[in-house]
Amino acid sequence: MITHIVQFQFKSSVAPEKVQEICAHLVSLKDKCLHPTTQQPYIKSFKAGKQDSPEGMHNGITHVFVMELENNEDREYYLTKDPAHLGFVKSIDGLIEKAQVVDFTEGVF
Repeated sequence: MITHIVQFQFKSSVAPEKVQEICAHLVSLKDKCLHPTTQQPYIKSFKAGKQDSPEGMHNGITHVFVMELENNEDREYYLTKDPAHLGFVKSIDGLIEKAQVVDFTEGVF
């Protein structure tokens, strides 16, 4: 299982309503991203929310999205070919001040 974590800081010029729309769009990918062979959703789990750590180490990041994918092949499809994901990426062009993406496989150090 691969955990894929996406973190955003939106540009200050982006209206709060637009931020909500973008977040809802990204969350909707859990159901819109379909496996190319089975045509079934392949994102195993999806969690999202606004950054609220009291530690003060978020470096401007405001929104966090965490999903799990079954394997590297699903991740590769999601990142490079999935039309729902690629459409989302296009839709946020120019709206993100900072993005950070990290992935990990549980137990692999």
